[in-house]
Amino acid sequence: MINLLQPESSYFVVDTVATERSYSTAKRAFDIIISLTVAILVLSWLLPLLGLLIRLESKGPIIFVQLRSGRRGRPFPCLKFRTMRYQKDASFKQATQYDPRVTRVGRILRKTNLDEVPQILNVLIGHMSIVGPRPHPIPLDVQYLPLIPEYRQRFAVKPGITGLAQAKGLRGQTSELHQMRHRIRYDVWYTRYWSLPLDFKICWWTFVRMIRGDKKAW
Repeated sequence: MINLLQPESSYFVVDTVATERSYSTAKRAFDIIISLTVAILVLSWLLPLLGLLIRLESKGPIIFVQLRSGRRGRPFPCLKFRTMRYQKDASFKQATQYDPRVTRVGRILRKTNLDEVPQILNVLIGHMSIVGPRPHPIPLDVQYLPLIPEYRQRFAVKPGITGLAQAKGLRGQTSELHQMRHRIRYDVWYTRYWSLPLDFKICWWTFVRMIRGDKKAW
């Protein structure tokens, strides 16, 4: 089994000629400006409001913390509003449509992508970027790394709160290999051809999907 907790292994050696160039001062400045703005104008009042709604419906922590793989495969604690009923030491299982674990409040949060808002703090810390390949739970990485040769390229950049694949509707459960392959093609394309205008476009596409609702947001 691939040990994702040893990110400096040769398994994470990737073609970084284009991707290193992509991690410019401009991208980090973009991340900080956007995340600080959202933290001050949105998270400051959304956190206590949604926290109250989450706790009124089900016991457990307001914030769900899950270890995920970041740049170069380094694990980091990814933050989300809790959308499922709390179960201590629960094993990983992808959310499915009509998943009984998802609460009523959680279903709304997942549908609108509001469950991802706490990741603004991950961006400020430097674990994530506003835009990049979505970080997968480590069990998914372990499952698909040996099956998709180009999968490791997604670790060449910081993961994002939103990504090109998700903005194009490739989110939700990946129960079939071809579903993950399709998503990874978008991730790899992004790592090779990143630009600041592209980040703005992806943010706009994501906002439109939030307003319209995403049928794959379970």
